[in-house]
Amino acid sequence: MKAIQLHAYGGPEVLQYEDAADLTPGPGEVLIEQSVIGVNFADVMMREGKYFLKPDLPAIPGLEGTGVVTAVGGSVESISAGQRVGYVMSLGAYAEQKVQPADNVIPIPDGISDEVAGSSLLRGMTAQYLLKSSYAVSEQDTVLVHSAAGGVGTLLVQWAKHLGATVIGTVSSDAKADVATRLGCDLVINYSDQDFAKEVRSFTNDKGATVVYDAVGESTYKGNIEALGIRGYLVNYGASSGPLPPIDATQINSKSLFFNKSSLPHYTLTPAERAERAQEFFNLVAQGVLTPEVSHIYPLANAAQAHIDIASRKTTGSVALRV
Repeated sequence: MKAIQLHAYGGPEVLQYEDAADLTPGPGEVLIEQSVIGVNFADVMMREGKYFLKPDLPAIPGLEGTGVVTAVGGSVESISAGQRVGYVMSLGAYAEQKVQPADNVIPIPDGISDEVAGSSLLRGMTAQYLLKSSYAVSEQDTVLVHSAAGGVGTLLVQWAKHLGATVIGTVSSDAKADVATRLGCDLVINYSDQDFAKEVRSFTNDKGATVVYDAVGESTYKGNIEALGIRGYLVNYGASSGPLPPIDATQINSKSLFFNKSSLPHYTLTPAERAERAQEFFNLVAQGVLTPEVSHIYPLANAAQAHIDIASRKTTGSVALRV
């Protein structure tokens, strides 16, 4: 099979498209012939050696994908050959084939395209746990979504509006502001030339946001504290600008704030929990409540270009590789 191999940590040039050994499922496993593979900012951080998951090299990067099961190992009863399935948070996605434990795959319902499943399942499950478990959003809330035109951000905006919340989104360009507005943001802030904390305080008559969903990290931390209201929730699930600074308890205490550093694996500890989060995402897509924005799909061989475009903020919505 063909795969993207990572032989050293570094820039996009370290992603090498080359031959790799064909895979065979063992007991309890299935073999997936992949069609669409998700590309996440976490992949960029992993390539640079900055992600919490730092595999021994050489390694195949990537954490999610979808395709058709072509073989099953012994003792597998829940999944059969011919089924379309997806998976998330499993290293080795950038390849034509993927072996996966049968308990970890997620059947893809009819009506959900490979493009949506392969590019947006991880993002959709992330949005689900952020809005339902890290903090339960309701119509009483004012929600601040950073990177509102990004892969998770576009889903958070649509889903939070569906839950009745007032939604404020931040973006880095006027073009991305148009995307966030179209998806339903009540206020869009271009942080390239606006102080987002000041704009949030003004928009809310100085009450502040109820909850902030932040995948930016270092550069937005101070502003997040300023933008939150009393007993507000700061939920961080990424660090595209760099890691968060040490948390100052006195600063948190200044408004009796709550801080949550979230990661999807901790919200999908069992197959049942994983399936429930995925199914709610799929249901809302099928109902038309959520429309995943799949802005760029590259050939597998062009994974390096996908990384360049994500890191330079040229993309919106979800990004994927096609096998």
